[in-house]
Amino acid sequence: MASNKESGWFGYQEVSPDEKTGLVRGVFDSVADRYDIMNDLMSGGIHRIWKDRLIRQIRPKSLVNSQAYCGYKYLDVAGGTGDIAFRIRQKTGPGADIQVLDINENMLRAGRDRAIDRGWVHDFDWLVGTAESLPIPDQSRDVYTIAFGLRNVTHIDTALEEAYRVLRPGGRFFCLEFSHVQNPLLSNAYRLYSRTVIPNVGALVAQDRESYQYLVESIERFPNQKALAARIEDAGFAKVRYTNLSAGIAAIHEGWKL
Repeated sequence: MASNKESGWFGYQEVSPDEKTGLVRGVFDSVADRYDIMNDLMSGGIHRIWKDRLIRQIRPKSLVNSQAYCGYKYLDVAGGTGDIAFRIRQKTGPGADIQVLDINENMLRAGRDRAIDRGWVHDFDWLVGTAESLPIPDQSRDVYTIAFGLRNVTHIDTALEEAYRVLRPGGRFFCLEFSHVQNPLLSNAYRLYSRTVIPNVGALVAQDRESYQYLVESIERFPNQKALAARIEDAGFAKVRYTNLSAGIAAIHEGWKL
């Protein structure tokens, strides 16, 4: 049974689950146009390295060179601006079945515009929906990805159960998310940076300190690596493991539906 203890947290504020969903949607309404620029500024571009590492773990194959992968169907949840979906498309080539789902229409609009700029007009299905109630049939996807989105979901355990539902037997789950730094000294330095620099950069570049203050707080309240791995297992996944990135600033969790 899903516990979803985070459903009443909006950063360090206590809110109702419905309020949290609306507040999170408002955050990404506000930052959609500058989201990718802010990611570069906040991480010094390292988020790109993390996303490339995620793709290497997924190992999407060219549809031309590997007929065995022709039927693979991908779902990127909270995929708004398309960063993960585009990387998958670059590896598979044309013809791959890639769905991008996000709760926020502004983020999806930004992703569609970016895809069109690359000449990828019909390469993705763009879906508005929530991670807790995916508008997708049972056992219909082979790979589920969610990058920097799970901590913003109102009902995390429900979202994990939904990921399990839509994956076929043999399907794989991948979550790239900010996590907890392992070294205490580095952890303190990172916390100081997060609490001071990131909101100030948000105020300067995105004219929105409050949204980036929430994003910092949501990282601090997100489950640590072992706790999240246990919850992924509770959702039904097997062979669950995680890989720390940049000393645990971020981590990739993965699991199999057997």
